[in-house]
Amino acid sequence: MRQKKELSYFLLKLEEYLNDYHPEKLQDKAFTNARAEEALTVYLEAIEQGHDHLQAEELASETMFRGLHFSANDTVRTVLENEFEAELPEPLPEKLAPILLGSQAVKEVMQKYDLNDEFDGTSEYELLYTELTGTIALLIEENKLPTVDA
Repeated sequence: MRQKKELSYFLLKLEEYLNDYHPEKLQDKAFTNARAEEALTVYLEAIEQGHDHLQAEELASETMFRGLHFSANDTVRTVLENEFEAELPEPLPEKLAPILLGSQAVKEVMQKYDLNDEFDGTSEYELLYTELTGTIALLIEENKLPTVDA
């Protein structure tokens, strides 16, 4: 019973993270269940090896969030919030980010880069951010999206 509670904890923690940063992965139950189970296994093995609960949870979190540190969704939302704040006030950036991520233009920009866990904060990230800003500005203009200034 205790392991089931711990598995639920990791699953809930992962789903909360995915909801904020990788909403496209949230529906993949095989992925979320496998990651939560893998995190639980790492946690239990760490406890067996003498780690305290905080250390064990840290190791489990590293496993659970592997490959998920960079978020295209969060990056697009950040561009919208920082560069289009006057035109698109809250909650528009959060609602518009997944729509823009589905657009061919934004997909093409994202495909140019190696989006891995170490990508955020690199000079390549700065190029992506700049290119996304221009692409989003064009999409807003081309699609005549209503803005506050309109």
